[in-house]
Amino acid sequence: MKKLLSFLLLLLIVYNTRPLWEEYAEPYVDLSFMDAIGEQVKEARKNPVVIDAVDTVTNKIESWSGIESNQSTVQVEKPALATPDSQMFSVYNVQIGDAKTDVEQEIGTPKRRSQNEYGVDWYAYHENYHNFLMVSYDENNRVNGLYTSHDLISSTEGIALNTPKETVRANLGEPVDKIRKGMTYYILNESEEHDYYHLNGNYVAIFYDVHEQNTVTAIQIIDEDLEKDRKGMYAAASASLKEGFEYQLFDVTNATRLLHGLPVLTWDDQVRETARDHSLDMAKNKYFDHTNLQGESPFDRMEDDGIQFMAAGENLAYGQYSSIFAHEGLMNSAGHRKNILQDDFRFLGVGVAFNEESQPYYTENFFDK
Repeated sequence: MKKLLSFLLLLLIVYNTRPLWEEYAEPYVDLSFMDAIGEQVKEARKNPVVIDAVDTVTNKIESWSGIESNQSTVQVEKPALATPDSQMFSVYNVQIGDAKTDVEQEIGTPKRRSQNEYGVDWYAYHENYHNFLMVSYDENNRVNGLYTSHDLISSTEGIALNTPKETVRANLGEPVDKIRKGMTYYILNESEEHDYYHLNGNYVAIFYDVHEQNTVTAIQIIDEDLEKDRKGMYAAASASLKEGFEYQLFDVTNATRLLHGLPVLTWDDQVRETARDHSLDMAKNKYFDHTNLQGESPFDRMEDDGIQFMAAGENLAYGQYSSIFAHEGLMNSAGHRKNILQDDFRFLGVGVAFNEESQPYYTENFFDK
């Protein structure tokens, strides 16, 4: 056993220090054997006899080499949540109408700013995806939008993360079933996977996880003035909205992975282009499928773009109003959920395109290499 342990630790050192020597060795050595070593390392981590030693060596390698794993090692406490004092809901003790300066004094600076479907920006706040929330502000730097999928929800009605749908409806009543935009009524809640409420001058979308007994998995709160300013359910297509949807889907995916004890994914620009091309192809040619009109699979498209991978997966979504709705829908689909919660994946690129009606197509390409 001692010899086996030594051999496995040697493999681990070779594999984890790969970024330090790969560039120099590649012109002279066929490195395909490293894929097999990667599999050995993964198997080693499943063995209870060696797992502690493996983790110890990994930590030492990372400390002297400067190479960090994708594991979220930051220990972050959940904030103490107070009952809202001016609204029915708060997120991380933030309520609609709060000043941006007060928000950032409480929770810090944003990690990302990107355009959303309301024509304003989502500011993403988190600590390596712990305590994740997104906030939008009006022209006076007052909060006019909130979203979270983490245990940051507080309510005067006793609603929080993991509250059953039956409790939500018992406490809040029947949800809104339609919303008017101009001369058009849009039907809401067709899937029963989320409820809309018009409460305290806000539109509240409460999302449920069908795989967790229809309990609350996320909430979005939008000020009614901001909702009224959106003339249709789909925002006008633009380059900034496309990029915004891409990064928002990436962030909410990582926020979900962290909740399930999984390593956060690294953004990959190259596979983002593969994903964008497929979304654009579907939007232009009016189809929705993993296999394109040339008969190419996601794996074919990745290989054509020169992306090397040991494992890969693809998620598609179409027609959802935003990346938030797309993600929550994907999590309620067993196959898509499996990709989102796949431990073997380490990289993700998201590509968005719009059809002639400004309806978005979303492609997520996950992979490991």
